[in-house]
Amino acid sequence: MRKLFQIIFYIQLILISILVIVLTIRGFVYAARSTNHFRPEKWYPPLLGSVASAGIVSYLWEWISFHDPSKAIKTAFWVGPFLTCAVGILHILIGCPISLAISTIAIISGVIQSLYTCWVNPRFDYATKILTVYTSFPPDKTATFVILSIITCLVYSSFLVTGIGGATATGTGLDILFIIVILLTYTWTMQVIKNMLYVTISRVRYMNFACGADMNTWIAFRDTVQYLVGRVCIGSAVVPVIGTIRGSARVMKSVVGGTDEFLFSCADCYSRVASTLITYGNRWGFVQVGVYNKGFMQASADTWGAFKTAELIPLIDSDLTGAFCFFSGVAVGSICTLVGGTWALAIHKSYATEVSIYAFFIGYFICRVALASQQACVSAYYVAYAENPQSLQFD
Repeated sequence: MRKLFQIIFYIQLILISILVIVLTIRGFVYAARSTNHFRPEKWYPPLLGSVASAGIVSYLWEWISFHDPSKAIKTAFWVGPFLTCAVGILHILIGCPISLAISTIAIISGVIQSLYTCWVNPRFDYATKILTVYTSFPPDKTATFVILSIITCLVYSSFLVTGIGGATATGTGLDILFIIVILLTYTWTMQVIKNMLYVTISRVRYMNFACGADMNTWIAFRDTVQYLVGRVCIGSAVVPVIGTIRGSARVMKSVVGGTDEFLFSCADCYSRVASTLITYGNRWGFVQVGVYNKGFMQASADTWGAFKTAELIPLIDSDLTGAFCFFSGVAVGSICTLVGGTWALAIHKSYATEVSIYAFFIGYFICRVALASQQACVSAYYVAYAENPQSLQFD
């Protein structure tokens, strides 16, 4: 299975690269015609500017969260919702039907984020404390890996943007399909990049927590590239889906409560299915993938079993590290949307909607890559503790 996923991943990279090159060339040829409505000089700069903004803001955000976790957490949870609402206001100004629908979603999302922030506010102190697991003793060369990962994401994102622009130039039904395919493969590839960094850093940090040993980060990265790409590809495809299912199940169960017996039974059934799925596909499994070279599903099951044995599931569910990374990604994505969307609105209003959508995706994923090392350190801490709670390494 891991070999199959590894082959599929490399094949899709090759095929998407060919597709992007063809679409880019065709788009510029088509745009050169005087009768064509597409203007590359007005479509590309706002989007490429938002890509650059994504890299800069993501790195600054990682730097702030490293040096002042408390401020980063409060900013992500309290300022993020306002940025999301600002995106909604931008789309109201754009004014087209699709933008109005997006603005409604953005404003509702901002309100939900604000309510969630009020709910989890008492947990901020613990979230700050657990993030110091990363800031107190980061693995060697972590900053180098973060910078290289961001640069890789910037180059790859800019490359795909040229292909999306080429498809936009002609705008046929087939081109829309090409854009959807590019976005889907972009999502998977960014998840793989993030989780390659995740596996590498979590392995180094786990060795320190469990054995008190300092492992060379470059060696850990080399091993990840040579032996674990297939497993990372599997996890990168599975974890976002299962995480979404489990998150929606928890929300549904909280909202329904015990007000209606039928709805409660449906929510309870859905929650049971989600709980079963999370056993065989969770982000903490990446730690054992790196440390023990296990298959992803086996690593996930063993890790979840260790959490149950150590009675850590309630603590895991209340941990805000994942929510912090998500809110940070949304905040950076919103900033990129405001940069690209406002720029496009000023120079060519009809491009503003699509540019803002692409800018959000790019900003969100680059930020998640930048914060992968922090999430990896926290996960390594939980896994090492679950395997040996009596260790003197833990307070």
